[in-house]
Amino acid sequence: MSSFTIYPAIDILDGKCVRLVQGDYNQETVYHQSPVDVAKTWEKQGASWIHVVDLDGAKAGYPVNENIIGEIASAVNVPIQVGGGIRSIESIKQLLKCSVSRVIIGTAAIEDRDFVEEVLEQYGDKIAIGIDARDGYVATRGWLETSKVKADELAHQLAQKGAKTFIFTDISRDGMMQGPNVESIVKLAKSSGQSVIASGGVSDISDLKKLAVHKQDGVIGAIIGKALYTNKIHLTKAIEEGF
Repeated sequence: MSSFTIYPAIDILDGKCVRLVQGDYNQETVYHQSPVDVAKTWEKQGASWIHVVDLDGAKAGYPVNENIIGEIASAVNVPIQVGGGIRSIESIKQLLKCSVSRVIIGTAAIEDRDFVEEVLEQYGDKIAIGIDARDGYVATRGWLETSKVKADELAHQLAQKGAKTFIFTDISRDGMMQGPNVESIVKLAKSSGQSVIASGGVSDISDLKKLAVHKQDGVIGAIIGKALYTNKIHLTKAIEEGF
């Protein structure tokens, strides 16, 4: 399963490493005061990528924790991907300057299609499209709003415009430790014909196995947050098992 990648998640809020439940800013658990130290830990345990979300940025509509993100990128030797409030070319340029390997566009994929098409053309595989869904429909602005656009339809449309990587989150599963929505993840991969990284709900190794069997459909990895922080999954052991 070497081509299936685990992306340990670091969510930054008020400068700390936290986890939210279903994107609810009022249901916050602080796991560490230093996101940089957490990144070093994941790298030490064998991570080949790290997934970072600027929760303050997602809410504000522009990156807020750029300094911390830059410190993370400098502190580890593995690539990092970053999302949260990225809705301008300037924000993308700034993050790439901070040695971020991949920038995730979320809300703008719905609200500013011209911008998304422009960045896909300009930055190619340095861009991932983050599609967060509630009941099959795309949620925006840090999950505070829900659009009338279906997740798989958006993926299909943006794949035609050059998107190569999608990150799909079923909000109902996020932080709930109830397993990923495999059916929706595979549906989105097939609709787009591109690579999809699953996010939300992974609670143990068996969940990773359920996703990894769909590599041929385009499911190339999984973002894991709470399961790592609560020791339900040990990163080194998971990697030793072939993930």
